[in-house]
Amino acid sequence: MHALVLGAGVVGVTTAYYLAKLGFKVTVVDRALHVADGASYGNAGQLSYSYTDSMARPRFLAALPGLMLGKDPASTVQLDPALMGWGLRFLRQCTNRRADANTDALLQIALRSAELMEEILDDVSLDFAFRNAGKLVLLRDDAAISNAERTTRIKKERGCDVRIVSRDEALQIEPAIGGMNGDVGAAVYSAGDDVGDSRLFVEGMRRHLETNANVTFRLGTSVERLLIRNGAVVGAALGEEEISADAIIVCLGAWSRTLLKQAGISVPVYPVRGYSLTLPPGDLAPKVSVTSLQHKMVFGRINGSIRIAGFADFAGFDTSADAERTRQLLELARRVAPDAADYDQTETHPWGGFRPMTPDGLPLSGATRLANLFTNTGHGMLGWTIACATAKTTADTIAQLH
Repeated sequence: MHALVLGAGVVGVTTAYYLAKLGFKVTVVDRALHVADGASYGNAGQLSYSYTDSMARPRFLAALPGLMLGKDPASTVQLDPALMGWGLRFLRQCTNRRADANTDALLQIALRSAELMEEILDDVSLDFAFRNAGKLVLLRDDAAISNAERTTRIKKERGCDVRIVSRDEALQIEPAIGGMNGDVGAAVYSAGDDVGDSRLFVEGMRRHLETNANVTFRLGTSVERLLIRNGAVVGAALGEEEISADAIIVCLGAWSRTLLKQAGISVPVYPVRGYSLTLPPGDLAPKVSVTSLQHKMVFGRINGSIRIAGFADFAGFDTSADAERTRQLLELARRVAPDAADYDQTETHPWGGFRPMTPDGLPLSGATRLANLFTNTGHGMLGWTIACATAKTTADTIAQLH
């Protein structure tokens, strides 16, 4: 059986891994010249298994006017028909009941993914700066603490090791917080969360698959369209070449919607752009990953450097503001954590990537209404965190149907 995986990011490559484990011959196709060239390249590097809080919740509604008026420096919005349709579906998720359900559903996926990552590390020799760092999410005020108490209860019911700690306890866990500016009333601490370099992870997985499994990578190759015959997808057109397959899995992240639309499949995936910088550590560089909810940014120590990531821009596939947005991220990081990194470096390794967001925050993994066509997309800001679980679920579904 031949499986065609479209997309060579962390989701596509882990999907290829599980398909190969099930005995499939796999071809992975991506227009980029390298694996992990999109959202998997320079993300925050967080394996935040405990931090699955839904973005769509009542407090987002309270912040919406400021967001639309451009008063939130961490987000920009450019209205277009795609965003308006997606946004209406997103707003319908902004109730406590739906937010709690979405957070719980995503948490279960994340916890399963954590188990599967351990299995991969036992099975594959990988060096991707992986370490158990733990995570602190800083809470500014009573409203943030109240929201955290709500989600923490959900997580503890699932056996997740997460707790709310006081400011003093947070300082004991990570003294570098004392050098950060901004109000910190408390924090959510999860000792079990990990960090690593997702690009190195994907590159290592590719080497393993090419050496030890029946997996071929076709990079620098664009997928022009899906091949549909008698109501079933039978392959894809790669330029002038047509390649047939028994199963086709769309793992194209934010670009999944465009390809699937050609086949009459509509998926609610919208590109939300985030940014990162990678700098040498400063005198007060945190060892624990630190997320500032107030500023929508994360500081993580990865492979001897500090990865600063954040922002969420709703502007379609527009990248014209990248230089300005990464400059703003640098200046904000300097104000928030002046001693966390060496901000005077000329090379800051600026990066921007599109997160494939769904209105409810849940990934779209499984069969479509067209025979042989499957999706594994819509992972939002938790692509690497939940990739292993959705990849295995997708692979298992394909095996059951074939």
